[in-house]
Amino acid sequence: MAHPIKHFLTITKHRHKVIANCARAGILWQGLRHDLSKYSPTEFIPGARFFQGTRSPNERERELYGASRAWMHHKGRNRHHYEYWNDYNPKTKQIENVEMPVRFLIEMFCDRVAASKIYNGKDYTDADPYTYFLKVKGKHRMHEKTEEQLNLLLEMLRDKGEKETFAYIRKMKK
Repeated sequence: MAHPIKHFLTITKHRHKVIANCARAGILWQGLRHDLSKYSPTEFIPGARFFQGTRSPNERERELYGASRAWMHHKGRNRHHYEYWNDYNPKTKQIENVEMPVRFLIEMFCDRVAASKIYNGKDYTDADPYTYFLKVKGKHRMHEKTEEQLNLLLEMLRDKGEKETFAYIRKMKK
């Protein structure tokens, strides 16, 4: 059963949290443009169709069809996803991870914190984004330096909280 209104409210609430995080990080303009592709028919229709409220609709689409077309569309248009940063290396003749520019790494951090707050609700802790990150850590899914920097930010959030982490991020981006 499709839930277009619930899906719209969830992605909009998430987006607003990302915008607030990006403002705290000193990248407000990026935050304002964050995830606009989610409102496109290619992403919005499957999002409403597979909406559950406790996790990404893309997970359900993958379970049913083996892949998520909405996710493939999304990651190819949003540079704050590490999956965007893969390219063919003519020297090795392989697809390889490319280091993310710092501003997109920061947006990815802001996105992960917002998503954890949306999906974990009142049970959210500052350790949740790090726990989610552990699912991919060390599996060579992102550039080594990008993974190292994201790990540092998520550990800082877990151990020192948002105030100190966002203060560090504002200095980091300069």
